[in-house]
Amino acid sequence: MPQLPDVVLWSIPAFVLLTVVEMVSYRFRPDEDSAGYGSKDTAASLSMGLGSLVTDALWKIPIVAVYSGVYALTPLRVPVLWWTVPLMLLAQDFFYYWSHRGHHVIRVLWACHVVHHSSRRFNLSTALRQPWTSLTSWPFYLPLIALGVHPAALAFCSSVSLVYQFWIHTERVDRLPRPLEFTLNTPSHHRVHHASQGGYLDRNFGGILIVWDRLFGSFTPETQPCVYGLTKNITTYNPLRVATHEYAAIGRDLAAAERWRDRAGYLLRGPGWSPDPAPAPAADPASSRTGETAETAETAETADTAATRLAEPAA
Repeated sequence: MPQLPDVVLWSIPAFVLLTVVEMVSYRFRPDEDSAGYGSKDTAASLSMGLGSLVTDALWKIPIVAVYSGVYALTPLRVPVLWWTVPLMLLAQDFFYYWSHRGHHVIRVLWACHVVHHSSRRFNLSTALRQPWTSLTSWPFYLPLIALGVHPAALAFCSSVSLVYQFWIHTERVDRLPRPLEFTLNTPSHHRVHHASQGGYLDRNFGGILIVWDRLFGSFTPETQPCVYGLTKNITTYNPLRVATHEYAAIGRDLAAAERWRDRAGYLLRGPGWSPDPAPAPAADPASSRTGETAETAETAETADTAATRLAEPAA
């Protein structure tokens, strides 16, 4: 088993320090165009982050079991060397893009990821607002394990990606030099990702690199101020409700659905999906007038007959 450092654990002091520095910067240099910090919102984000440390440790048990089984079955092996680690990071970033994109367009996956988008502010504490149901990402990385990447090496690459993405959750950094903006995921690109305007929705899914979005047609540059949050925002700061509100909404939709295909749609289609309305009932064949009841048609026929008789000349 390769001995690799726990990048996230070593980075926690830096997370805290940089968050405090950014928070203080808003006090001494406020920006009217930025959402800044709110005490309740920040407390909710920190609570979600601390809670995710516990839940992630629990979810890792079945995930490591599956990954270890697949790794034991594959004959392939990728050694952990100075030149293979960058290649594994690149591959992990590629599969992260598809995992992230899938968590935006499949509702049962969105129920996990929506937690990270639930804040109407965008600052470094938002990066710590992590879900408590992160069991949904592991299938996307199975190809890497099957190709011989050790589970510990994959965990290291995922930690590097998570640490990188911390600093891009800020409004204090404007545009970077063009070569960096073209290749890397930057604060400007990630602000678009967290925005709730129609033109910004479901864009810029990259982790470390933004080139995947450019290649697969999901890139949008920042051209107007971002409005953060959800299309239907939540009004709670309760960590348990923040973690579960979309699962509860799915449960209500499933209970109200009358057809199995609608239930499948609520789970597997996009977050805003709803079934087509039921078709209108067919017209009564006894009626010669569309949409009329037999009684209405009969009344109209009587009136037509009377009018015809009045028009006839007297005998």
